[in-house]
Amino acid sequence: MPEARNSCQDLTRWKKKKPPVRRTVSQICPPPRRPLTVADIRPGMENERLGVVRDSMFQNPLIVKAELGKPRERSCSLPGINFNYGLYIRGLDGGVPEAIGHWNVFKQQPTCPHELTRNYIAMNRGAVKAGLVTARENLHYRQLNDIRISDQDDRRLKKEPPSLPPNMTFGIRARPSTPFFDLLQHRYQQLWVQEQKATQKAIKLEKKQKVILGKLYETRSSQLRKYKPPVGLDALWHMPHFQKVGPHLATFPTEADRQRAFKAHREECAVRQGTLRMGNYTHP
Repeated sequence: MPEARNSCQDLTRWKKKKPPVRRTVSQICPPPRRPLTVADIRPGMENERLGVVRDSMFQNPLIVKAELGKPRERSCSLPGINFNYGLYIRGLDGGVPEAIGHWNVFKQQPTCPHELTRNYIAMNRGAVKAGLVTARENLHYRQLNDIRISDQDDRRLKKEPPSLPPNMTFGIRARPSTPFFDLLQHRYQQLWVQEQKATQKAIKLEKKQKVILGKLYETRSSQLRKYKPPVGLDALWHMPHFQKVGPHLATFPTEADRQRAFKAHREECAVRQGTLRMGNYTHP
């Protein structure tokens, strides 16, 4: 037990004796890297040179090389320690006390007199009335009779701003809210169906109100255009011992459908291409 007590006392004594660690600004923020000089060059460095070496050589970023394991030098000399970076504004105000004590009123600067514009229309009219037509005569007339446009005329010529109502609201109108109830009730579908029905009724009424023309008589050319010449087909040749054998595959539902299909094929054979008349049409 006495040994444990002594160890605890030593530990507390060591904790009390440990001084606090205080770091300066230079330890936290290392000084900025200054440009290399001839005195900083050591044998074996990347920027070691032969011959005449000057400090200005190490201020050229195209010549300076980066040392192994170190960032490249910027080759720019920095100002001293007492230099303050940034823009210093020299204000004349003394803060809140001076603002409370007196108020600096902005003095309006005197405006320069506005030069009136020349009235070339009046001067040209006067020169013509005086019988002056050449450029030199017009120039002398303008020098002797310098007519200017008054401010009142300028105000009359300038467009006045449009009069707007006092309760007018500027800006873009907000989008109306989405009609969710109409969407849930399929209101737009019902309106579309009603429009389609109204359109169909209007078409039917238009067809009824049309004037029925007289009977159209067919001419010989129209009859020949509709005429289909009959095609006589010879019976296909079959071997004697296969004539009584029925087909093994029936692709038509009934015999009537089969006969109807063959009849349509025989009617179209006259205008089809190919040996068996099963190709494309020869004319539309």
